[in-house]
Amino acid sequence: MAVFEEVAHTGRVQRLLIVPEARADEDDIASNAGPGSLSVTYEGFPGERHSGLTRPTCVRFTDIYEEGAPIRNTRQISIISEEEMALVAEGMGIDRIEPEWLGANLLISGIPDFTLLPPSSRLLFSQGLSLVIDLENEPCGYPAKQIRKVHGTKSLTFVKNAKHRRGVTAWVEQEGPLAEGDSFRVFIPKQPPWPER
Repeated sequence: MAVFEEVAHTGRVQRLLIVPEARADEDDIASNAGPGSLSVTYEGFPGERHSGLTRPTCVRFTDIYEEGAPIRNTRQISIISEEEMALVAEGMGIDRIEPEWLGANLLISGIPDFTLLPPSSRLLFSQGLSLVIDLENEPCGYPAKQIRKVHGTKSLTFVKNAKHRRGVTAWVEQEGPLAEGDSFRVFIPKQPPWPER
């Protein structure tokens, strides 16, 4: 019995980006333009700050684990949508938001309301790579610091305008090559929402 359903839209990879492993300022999340194509392993993007099979827990998990405890790395890749970034920029009253400012690894297009895809959705890329969405990447103040360098105090509205549009984090389920221009299909889990009581 199939547990996933393919959505009607096809996505496309617009940009590949890398957050360097070593930074003098640990709060500097900005990414750099990637090589245009790369071979993605079970650890993520080679040479990327967030790659690895495990990672230390961060402040987002302190209600579950002790900060710094090693856990499975489900935050290997940060993905944002071109269409959603345009909406965030419009809401902020600025002309653009560059994916580098958000520390993104993948800028994609073609999937409406991309950030709202449910956890465990699969992104199957045309060359065989498969990524699993973990969670929505909640907007925070780090990207606002990068945006402030270009747009000044308008950066203060980033968190409000990026809610449910900031993209997602994902991990590698099947290794494979990835290149700018690749297409991908989206499969969402066939599961009703949990009826919280």
